[in-house]
Amino acid sequence: MREDARRGGIDLTPWGKFDRGERAVYPLLFHLLDVAAIAGEVWDRFLTRGQRRLIAAGLGVMPAQARCLVMFIAGLHDLGKLSAFQVQEAHPWARVSETLRQDTAGWRRMPHERASMHSALHLLAEAGYRADASDSPGVRVAQILGGHHGRFLQIDIDGAASKARVDLTLGGPAWQDLRRRYFALLRHLTGATTIPPRVSVEAAVLITGLGVLADRLASQRHHWLPRAQAPAFGAGDHYAQAVRDAPDMVASSGLARVTLAETPFARAHGGPREPNDLQASLIRQLTAVVGEKGPGIVAVTDATGGGKSIAALEAARIFNAAGDTAGIAWLLPTTATADAAYDLLEAYVAAHGPEHAPVSLVHSHSHLNTAYTDHRLAAHEPSTTDEYWPDDPDSSDSEDGQAGRPEERVTVPDGWLRGWDRALLAQFTVATHDQALMAALPVRFSALRLLALSGRTVIIDETHALTAFMQPLLKRLLHWLGALGCPVVLLSATLPAAISSELVGSYLAGAGHDPVGTDLAPPYPGWLFAAARDACVTRINPQAAADHAKRHRRTAAIHLCPVRHPSHTDPGDAPDRESRLERITTELAPVLRNGGCAAVACATMADAQQTYQHLYDDSGWPAGPDGQLVLLHARMPGHEREALTRLIRDRLGRTGRRPHRLVIVTTSLIDMSLDIDVDVLVSDLASLHTLIQRLGRLWRFEHTRGPGCWPAWLHGRPHPRLVVLQPTDEDGRTHLPAAWRPLDHSFLPHATADYLARHPERTLTLTVPDDVQHLVETVHGDAEALARTSPALDRKYTAYQSRRRSQEHLSTLHLAPAPRYTLSLADLHRQRLHPRDAATRLGAMPRRLLPVHRTPAGRLALDVAGMWPLPLDRAPTTAQIRAILQHTLPVPAAWVSGPRREHQTPPAWRTHALLADLILLPAGEPGQATQFGRHRLRLDPRLGLVHETD
Repeated sequence: MREDARRGGIDLTPWGKFDRGERAVYPLLFHLLDVAAIAGEVWDRFLTRGQRRLIAAGLGVMPAQARCLVMFIAGLHDLGKLSAFQVQEAHPWARVSETLRQDTAGWRRMPHERASMHSALHLLAEAGYRADASDSPGVRVAQILGGHHGRFLQIDIDGAASKARVDLTLGGPAWQDLRRRYFALLRHLTGATTIPPRVSVEAAVLITGLGVLADRLASQRHHWLPRAQAPAFGAGDHYAQAVRDAPDMVASSGLARVTLAETPFARAHGGPREPNDLQASLIRQLTAVVGEKGPGIVAVTDATGGGKSIAALEAARIFNAAGDTAGIAWLLPTTATADAAYDLLEAYVAAHGPEHAPVSLVHSHSHLNTAYTDHRLAAHEPSTTDEYWPDDPDSSDSEDGQAGRPEERVTVPDGWLRGWDRALLAQFTVATHDQALMAALPVRFSALRLLALSGRTVIIDETHALTAFMQPLLKRLLHWLGALGCPVVLLSATLPAAISSELVGSYLAGAGHDPVGTDLAPPYPGWLFAAARDACVTRINPQAAADHAKRHRRTAAIHLCPVRHPSHTDPGDAPDRESRLERITTELAPVLRNGGCAAVACATMADAQQTYQHLYDDSGWPAGPDGQLVLLHARMPGHEREALTRLIRDRLGRTGRRPHRLVIVTTSLIDMSLDIDVDVLVSDLASLHTLIQRLGRLWRFEHTRGPGCWPAWLHGRPHPRLVVLQPTDEDGRTHLPAAWRPLDHSFLPHATADYLARHPERTLTLTVPDDVQHLVETVHGDAEALARTSPALDRKYTAYQSRRRSQEHLSTLHLAPAPRYTLSLADLHRQRLHPRDAATRLGAMPRRLLPVHRTPAGRLALDVAGMWPLPLDRAPTTAQIRAILQHTLPVPAAWVSGPRREHQTPPAWRTHALLADLILLPAGEPGQATQFGRHRLRLDPRLGLVHETD
């Protein structure tokens, strides 16, 4: 072993990395040693104490021994490159020693991760690892090696992976001997002499994620290329230098954990001087119970504006202070809510004064936010070649039919290289629910996502926004997080108690408990904590809950107003009745005359555009970002939407300077994305929990408003009133427009309208927070009693329940199994689901549309004046990529199906993953639309994207 570590002691001619431009060849053994050294530093600097303990326990060894084993396993990942992989590049293959080049009889090419798995299996068995069953340590370690490209592979220990087959297909005795010597040298240098008695599924997943991370760090061209041009004298010297270099590598990657200094409450949260009663009880009680029992899951419920976000941050502080985790992953339902939370978390982290603690933003449109830094848009190093893919991208190897992955060639960066998974690894992260839910699906690099999540406190905000399709995904994710000992905080204002209990129960089931039949719903308002160690439940002190409710108690009203929607035409003999736009004009009249701030929440973007057009044309409102009438919806170019969102928050937020008059016409963005306070709110009919969310935007900051911030005409109103526009037919029955059908099942708005209509003068007067949970349970919990009040509603309820069960079943079809039901690691990727095809919500398959203008010279530009010309014959620069992405907007894929040549991106753009799939929307004459099948699209400078159909 010592001889092999010396210069000239072992054959270094097999290559691991090759740069075509520099003609530089990097020895495979050096790459394996680099990865092993970096894995040790990742263990020390990135993994938390809780993750290290879980891996050590999962291996059945002490933490110091586990560290050595993890380095050893990570280093072995590319052992399979000692195979026919070597012949794929002529230049480095010519440098391989003659002894090896002459010993290739009978070998065949296969993906090197599979070759690593097959060859290591027998070397592990020779070293004393048990390798006789799917859950034996040798088999699981081999599958970890096979999974380093993102998917765990099935291993047939008596077939393709048998020693006779491996010796036949992976080279002759010289190659077998060299693999054995590389294996032994890695084991010797890393000190991994302990043989683990077991390898748990949870430990295997985390080790795989760590190995992927170390491999990606070591594979960066700027890391290995200088070493290739000036190699060390021998393997031992090289490894010693790699160990010395690893700390700088991990530090420069931004992965090293930081500890936030203790900071006074007021400074940390930038607003309230002291915690409210709910927050204070959480701080006091949770600190004691976490100190005694360790991490677990917290569920916090309170009305909109009650301070749940601060409560979540305090819970995360308490969990992280216990030492098993470090950092926060904050998950939200939409990109807009994630953008808002990013501002909040960034301010929270900055308030602690760290020297360096970046906060990342992870969602499909994060390039529109300032968090999406330019280096993540830059093209990656395209000249490095270190992998073999079949010549035919649709071919499969004969062992398991594993298809080639041409999209993963180094010249075409995949999702991980684009930065999504990398950003998710940051210590402080804001992401959409989807980014985390992907960890519960059999997609590539799901292990990396679980590694990223498990080291932090995971805050799952707005849990009521998850649909019936998404809830099984969340339950499976919570099961995994419970198994990994990861603390979780659930936040909601309008979640039925049964669902809250199921979510907490899923976490406890993952932690090894049987919570069936246990009431795990938190009080409203209040919180609940369930410990992962023993499932012991702690609830908010009843007196603290009562004091909090009393301090935040207020009266509000929801008034149901029947109107005729423009999509419905009454019979000729029907009496005239008030239209939707007429009622909106009436409700906004005081604001137009005397000032104030109002919002109109529309069901669809078409409704919002029509409402804005009506107010702009018929009511004489000053419009535009600097005027008094603003339109905000999702189908506006990204830079415009972000600017408008920030402007509205600045004007109507907690600390904003309220204008004399402002009306916002928007969509469901108001439900969660806009933390604002308005005097008047008009809403289209929606489900009751949505209306309760919107009610929270009325007089939201009334306790902090100064005397001059209230319009005089509002002083006569005793409490805020939400006006709900009920679309009806000529007989007064609820009649939903066809365009509303995709929004919610029809039972929810119908049930909401029926319930509100029963109250005197069609007005529900409620006390917040006391009545909120009861109202939520009436419509969104067990709504059978309400449904039975009319045969029509009962039929809709039956269909609603059937649809929920169907969606839940559809969701479970693609779930990765829970750890306890995973025998072979390959079970986690039994289905080959590509991330682009993985559905975390139904009907969400958007495409990005790029509006472009043609200049008089015939070139394309982002603007009418041609100040932002687009490069068509070369790859865009980083600044141009950012500008392009900021001008895009999302549309359903069906709207742009069958694009013609003029709608496709230039060939020079198609090697960039963020640009390749864009659809161009050329601007025509004013009012002229572009045809896509039966869909017509045009970008209006005031209304955003206008969609019409034939």
